[in-house]
Formats: sequence, structure tokens, C-alpha cells
Amino acid sequence: MDELDSALVQLLQRDARQTNRELARQLGIAPSTCLERVRSLERRGVIRGYHAEIDTAALNRGVQAFVAVQIRPLSRTVIDSFTEFVAGLPQVVSAFVVAGGDDFLIHVAVQDLDHLHAFLVDRLSRRREIISYRSSVIYQQAHNTVLAALDEP
Repeated sequence: MDELDSALVQLLQRDARQTNRELARQLGIAPSTCLERVRSLERRGVIRGYHAEIDTAALNRGVQAFVAVQIRPLSRTVIDSFTEFVAGLPQVVSAFVVAGGDDFLIHVAVQDLDHLHAFLVDRLSRRREIISYRSSVIYQQAHNTVLAALDEP
């Protein structure tokens, strides 16, 4: 990605609803050049989609938590099967396969603490491959909405 691509990506991350003409004006380039750059970024997989950021509380998901999970046996088949399982649960926001003491880190969003407890006991604890899990309730969240490319080392 060159500087123009990076600037374009940053503008789209701030507001993906901007028109091509608005983007081109901010970048000081022709709208046709801007459109071709956006299409190229999409083709190359740099831009993977355009999404709305939704308030989880508005979706009756007032409690969020991270659930760290250890599974056994630690094999590709078990990892893939468990990944598919958690990805299909409506409470799961995202799931990560991680290195270290845990094998998975699962971000969940549920109605309240009772529903978090039910999720842990009724859904996760019934899985035979899980040897342990622990949850951490999220009190506050902050995230970077605009990511820039990092310099090469």
C-alpha cells in the first residue's frame, strides 16, 4: 500500500458512508482515480467489507465478557470443531485461537449476568473437549476505529 492507499483506508475507516466524490476531494485526486483505488483495495482484500457499529445494549446485550478456554486433546480436528461450534452460538461476538496458557479467547455479549452464567454452565461446560474455562466481565471498552499501517521493522 502506498501513501494514497493508506490515506484512503483511514478516511473510509472514519466514515465508510462517504461518497466517492467526497473521498476524492479530501485526497485531492480525481473521482475516477479514487474509485479505481477503492476497487483495487477491495480486490486485494485490504477492504473486506463495510459495516455499521451497533451499540450492544440496544440489542439487549448489556453484559459482555471474555471467556478463556482450554481444550484437550489439542489437535487441529478438535480446534476446528470447537471453533465451528462457538462461531455458531448467538451469544458469541468473536472467538480467537490463542497461544499461551489458554487455547481460545471468546468474546460474548448477553442480556445479564444470569444469562452469562447460563451460557457458561449450559453451553460450554457440556463440551467434552473443554478441560477448563474462566470468564472475565467487561466493564468498559475502548478500541481504535482507525488503524494505520505500521512501519516495517
